[in-house]
Amino acid sequence: MSSFEDIVTPAGTLSAYVARPEGPVKGGLVLIHEVWGLVGHTRDVADRFAREGYVVVAPDLLADQGITEENTAGIGEAIANPDEAARNEAQPKLRALLAPLRNPEFGSLTTQRVQACFAFLYDDADVAGRVGVTGFCFGGTYSFSLAIHEPRLLACVSFYGHASFSDDELAGIKAPVLAFYGQDDDALIAELPALESAMGGAGVDFTAKIYPDAGHAFFNDTNRFAYRPGPAEDAWNLTLEFLTRHVA
Repeated sequence: MSSFEDIVTPAGTLSAYVARPEGPVKGGLVLIHEVWGLVGHTRDVADRFAREGYVVVAPDLLADQGITEENTAGIGEAIANPDEAARNEAQPKLRALLAPLRNPEFGSLTTQRVQACFAFLYDDADVAGRVGVTGFCFGGTYSFSLAIHEPRLLACVSFYGHASFSDDELAGIKAPVLAFYGQDDDALIAELPALESAMGGAGVDFTAKIYPDAGHAFFNDTNRFAYRPGPAEDAWNLTLEFLTRHVA
């Protein structure tokens, strides 16, 4: 069962795709989309998690920034295209779309909204306080952010998200963290040793899995250039095992 619902936040209501299991509920999961907005792929992933027994809230965090399924269509695939000309043509569109996200107020607003989604699930009678978070790219970054700001969170799974946080911020993470990366995702792989060290210094239970012959967005099966079926299936299975251990 799935529907769009309004989530109350400190900055007004937020539209979210909510998917509920047909049978028993294992727990709740905040699912945070890629930078392309709440597209069909994200809704499909929410439905997959619901079939595994989780109540899933996938908020639309970017529509009010002008980033919608309609105006981001095809850009992610173009950016991943091995053809340099196609990538160069897509870059100005990407920069224009992402410009509103550089507003200093955007980060705090988005964190508040994600926290409101957590609260919505935490208070759900079927979920009974058992809540995790997962997200992809933009969503992977804000999965880390929720872990920092919400000590009641039970698990965090980040797919190729940045984690540019201070040591003091990382020390706020109480939940175990599982993070996935593609070896060819150069920027994130370069940052990973420092992140692992910082997570260890902060006492965070942090596990990183790197997939060879994969890059950014390897889980997105709607992106023909980025998708890698083997790593995607393995990451999915590891995510379900992780959530079973820590949330269900």
